[in-house]
Amino acid sequence: MQVRKWQGGFTLIEMLVVLVIIGLLAGLVGPRLFGHVDTAKVQTAQTQIKMLKGAVDALRLDIGRIPTTTEGLSLLVTPPQDEKLHSMWHGPYIDGALPPDPWGNAYQYSVPGADGQAFALYSWGADGKPGGTGLDADLGYLPPQP
Repeated sequence: MQVRKWQGGFTLIEMLVVLVIIGLLAGLVGPRLFGHVDTAKVQTAQTQIKMLKGAVDALRLDIGRIPTTTEGLSLLVTPPQDEKLHSMWHGPYIDGALPPDPWGNAYQYSVPGADGQAFALYSWGADGKPGGTGLDADLGYLPPQP
């Protein structure tokens, strides 16, 4: 008498059902998760802008002035050419290189800022262009409007 051992496994139909269920779940959950990615980029940009503003304020305390528009944010990581300022510069004021905004563009810096602010420090948002609404809106400490 020969005994056959039962071999367990999944049938093709069972595998297809599981794949369809996974596909449906991904279709429902995926868009919600990707919607949060855009919101996280805005929050990251706001946090980086605050960090850069703090670094500019620390630089101002050391050298007695803010960077000019020409010097820009590079003065946070590169010592000034002026010997008098060079001796007062205690940087770099941020770790590593200047970060790009979450969309891969450089942060904008200009003097003066809006509403009596000493400088403007901002990102052009997701579209990388001035103006815009929603995710494309400019964020940070904006320049004066003409």
